[in-house]
Amino acid sequence: MPAETATLSATDTPEFAPKPDGATAALVLADGTVLWGRGAGAEVTRVGEVCFNTAITGYQEILTDPSYAGQMVTFTFPHIGNVGANLEDVETTTPAACGAILRADITEPSNFRAVSHLDGWLKAHDLPALTGVDTRRLSRRIRDAGAPNAVLSHNAEGVFDLPALWNQAREWPGLEGMDLAKDVSCTQAYQWEETRWVLDSGYGRLGEPKFKVVAIDFGIKRNILRCLATLGCAVTVLPATATAEEVLSHKPDGVFLSNGPGDPAATGVYAVPMIQGVLAADVPVFGICLGHQMLALALGAKTKKMHLGHHGANHPIKDLTTQKVEITSQNHGFVVDKDSLPANVEATHFSLFDGTLAGIRVKDRPIFSVQYHPEASPGPQDSHYLFQRFVDLMAARKG
Repeated sequence: MPAETATLSATDTPEFAPKPDGATAALVLADGTVLWGRGAGAEVTRVGEVCFNTAITGYQEILTDPSYAGQMVTFTFPHIGNVGANLEDVETTTPAACGAILRADITEPSNFRAVSHLDGWLKAHDLPALTGVDTRRLSRRIRDAGAPNAVLSHNAEGVFDLPALWNQAREWPGLEGMDLAKDVSCTQAYQWEETRWVLDSGYGRLGEPKFKVVAIDFGIKRNILRCLATLGCAVTVLPATATAEEVLSHKPDGVFLSNGPGDPAATGVYAVPMIQGVLAADVPVFGICLGHQMLALALGAKTKKMHLGHHGANHPIKDLTTQKVEITSQNHGFVVDKDSLPANVEATHFSLFDGTLAGIRVKDRPIFSVQYHPEASPGPQDSHYLFQRFVDLMAARKG
């Protein structure tokens, strides 16, 4: 059964198109557009912002990225679920994404690492999915009109209260002004010693640590922690609400500001004072994604909501310090305004897609950040040098 759509007028009593035979899930956009299809995963209803991701691999990694809190992911690649799911390719224990929108039905897994079917994995994590959708058409709609608010509802009996779903989508406030880091952050400090995955041997353990790093968890991905541990960093992870005094009490050689979801200005209400306190202590600082945005706010720059954001694993970024281009993984809906950088902060990276700012550094201090995810491997290792750059700054400061 192909998915069907109907665009509704913005009235209180819209005329909804009849549900196609066999439809067991619907995506209802705030503008009244309805996309019908087949349901997969959990039979639940979720509300959030609809974005699209252009990666052709790593769907389990994407769905468990805490930066997707408040969002449902449209996958432009059609064969989602073909390698099943496993216990290793997750970035957090509880997925924060609202759901998945797929072109084709989920197939039986065909990969030696698979331990479960993706449909079963979605059910286990209470995530709904909509299949049979023209994802190219939906992606063009997001590209042209921006990321919409919507409700995704899966009901095996095919029973839907469309007016109620439409009103729920319209009433959801959207990500701008929303602090979601508290929802996905850890609630107490913990230590991290697991290193990066190696074929046939899995994950390793940190041997003799060389550096003490405090990582602030605004929605941190596990592979970021693994990359730090692989380079000899004993990492202490602190909640998003940690104060500068709590951070500095661990006497770190460096401080890492993690990725995360939501509006950086909203999270910055409590995080920016912490970051400014850490900056005053003059320890090396490295930020990624939301951490990059909030570092910029702490330095005096501004952030803004993007039209549709960057979500994918094929984004070319130019490093102005090396003049090299790297293929990067990105997931963000806000960006630092490059025209707002203060005099002592310079741009180091730019997107070759749209020219947006993708990296900064303080000119005379060991402080830098990037907008993208160097722990991911689309290049496959184009951006791993950034972790080494952080380690080199800590080594120079210790020396």
